[in-house]
Amino acid sequence: MSQDKERDSIRAAMDRLLAGTPLRSDGALTVVALAVEADVKRHVLTHRHTDLKDEFYAKVRAQGHVPDSERKLRDELKKTKERLAEATVEIKRLQGEVDMFARVVNVLEVENDQLRNQQGRKRAAVVPLPTAPSR
Repeated sequence: MSQDKERDSIRAAMDRLLAGTPLRSDGALTVVALAVEADVKRHVLTHRHTDLKDEFYAKVRAQGHVPDSERKLRDELKKTKERLAEATVEIKRLQGEVDMFARVVNVLEVENDQLRNQQGRKRAAVVPLPTAPSR
């Protein structure tokens, strides 16, 4: 098929898909469906006629339709951001617990040293650890 004929076929397929009247494809507004509709291999659109592929996606966006692949990516990004926010909250909670346990251990070591000193057992002086600043 000549390039002019390919381009005409792709443009006709583009018009059918955008109008919602596909003949050969499932009607999805994707490059794969466009290739099927135009009866060309997908690589023809992604390598040879990239301008038509870009034009197709521009027309899809102009119609206000978001391609399924983009919608899926947006949903995945939203879920990932939600999981990140939850993980951040959990990390802050756990860091607070770690700081509290560090203070408890520090106090217990000082008390233990004091009890040993009261019993007459000498031991090297215990120096309390500095507490981490609150977050």
